[in-house]
Amino acid sequence: MSFENLGLSPSVLRAVREEGYETASPIQAKAIPSLLAGHDLMGCAQTGTGKTAAFALPTLHNLGDNHSKPDNRLRGKPHKNSHGNPRKGRSRTPDRQIRTLVLVPTRELAVQVAESFGKYGRFTGLRTLVIFGGVSQRPQVSKLQEGVDIVVATPGRLLDLINQGHVHLSQVEVLILDEADQMLDMGFLPDLKKIVAATPDERQTLMFSATMPDEIRRLASRWLRNPKQAQVTPVSSPVETVQQSVYFVDSRHKPQLLTHYLQNSDCKRTLVFARTKHGADKIVKQLGKSGIRASAIHGNKSQAARTRTLEQFKSKRPPVLVATDIAARGLDVDAVTHVVNYDLPEIPEIYVHRIGRTGRAGASGIATSFCGGDERGRLKRIERLTRHSIKVEQEQPKYTRPAPSESEPESSSSHGSRRRKPSYGKGPGKKGPGRPHAQKSKGGPRGQKSGGPQPKGNSANRRPNRQKSGAQA
Repeated sequence: MSFENLGLSPSVLRAVREEGYETASPIQAKAIPSLLAGHDLMGCAQTGTGKTAAFALPTLHNLGDNHSKPDNRLRGKPHKNSHGNPRKGRSRTPDRQIRTLVLVPTRELAVQVAESFGKYGRFTGLRTLVIFGGVSQRPQVSKLQEGVDIVVATPGRLLDLINQGHVHLSQVEVLILDEADQMLDMGFLPDLKKIVAATPDERQTLMFSATMPDEIRRLASRWLRNPKQAQVTPVSSPVETVQQSVYFVDSRHKPQLLTHYLQNSDCKRTLVFARTKHGADKIVKQLGKSGIRASAIHGNKSQAARTRTLEQFKSKRPPVLVATDIAARGLDVDAVTHVVNYDLPEIPEIYVHRIGRTGRAGASGIATSFCGGDERGRLKRIERLTRHSIKVEQEQPKYTRPAPSESEPESSSSHGSRRRKPSYGKGPGKKGPGRPHAQKSKGGPRGQKSGGPQPKGNSANRRPNRQKSGAQA
């Protein structure tokens, strides 16, 4: 369906045309008409199918129709915190109120959604602000005091600003929860309940996610009123344009396999997923030793470092990006050619989100996985969920024994695995851990020891020992 036939306002259509879009994706064609009519909506679609535009375009249309008449009912009234108590000493409510609130689980997704609202709404006169933690709140507060129409936020920082009296949500007309299931998985439910309670009962509420399990549906029944459904693909089905494969490999050989794979594949923009933050950093170091540029992105990195890494990954000469699952959803990077699951995820649905980083918007992509001996069960669950038997790659490099620091305990050495027995003071100058070396007794007769057994042998052999012991005392 053409965007021209969806009933969007001229200002929104102008932005859509300048972005080069002509035909709506399936999720957009199903969601936009319902949202323009003011219905609540539950949308289920894979990442990369145009989900953000599906809620951003109709929201901008609806806000733009009423943009010329801001509501002044709360002008000059003080903010209240999440408990309903007024905050003293805080700024008064600005003339322009928050009318749309979009909640997302991660900082990266918040930035990308805000950028989408900015692109599609640049001819509407509406103001958009992105709010997230890990950075100073001063610029965010300054923008709030100037007045904004749309706020895209992570729950934690938003709740902090509500409690400080900087954010007032009583004029919210549209509440959007993007990647709702991930927000619950990350433990944001208590914050979400407080934020939703601060918005008016009379509002339009949207839930969008790549999956919509039963627990999300139960929560939606409390926050949505007679919602329309917009589901365009089966839950957790992989994109058909992604070519999938798997290597069965010993876990200690994964570093060598990854290096071999990257050096022998036509990888233009590659995303590697690791299970842990420490594991991601370790992979970057191992690739660096092999002369492969790589950068890591995960929760322990500062916001500035994460932003810089993403900009490098989007450049014409991108490094290999090694990420934890923080980047698995909502990471909007064009032309990712390869996705590598260095570690298979424990939750099968996460596999679908990971490989959804490639093969976007109809393009082809390649996703390969490294399956260790202890990960076979995870692979079976993934195949059961996706109803797809993943091709097994047979050709692998000739592996060499990894360095001890990579695969063996620290107690091992390159000369063997036997541990050296401790010395108990035998031999000249050697001190064992259990018995101190014998020392001279002050003022005692020559040759008298203060403790420990007498060394065997003649006096010629004993004299150097006493002298060395004395020097060490």
